[in-house]
Amino acid sequence: MKALTEYIAKSLVDHPEEVVVDEVRHGNRVTLELTVAKDDMGRVIGRGGRVANAIRSLLRVAAERDGCQATMDVVEP
Repeated sequence: MKALTEYIAKSLVDHPEEVVVDEVRHGNRVTLELTVAKDDMGRVIGRGGRVANAIRSLLRVAAERDGCQATMDVVEP
C-alpha cells in the first residue's frame, strides 16, 4: 500500500523527489502519511479533495485484499 501511494503521488506532482510516505501500523489498521512539496499540495488534494479521496478509495481496495484497513493523511510540509 505504501508503494502504491508513493507511485500515484510521484505521478501527480512536479517534484517527485520530495514525496515521502510514512506508514504507521496499529494492529490491522494502517495509516499512511503523505508529504509532498508545498507547491504540489494542490495537485495531490485536488479541487474539493477529489484526488485525495480517489487515492483513499484505491487504498481501501488494496487494504481489503490484504485483510486490513487503510487511511491516508496528507501532511503539510
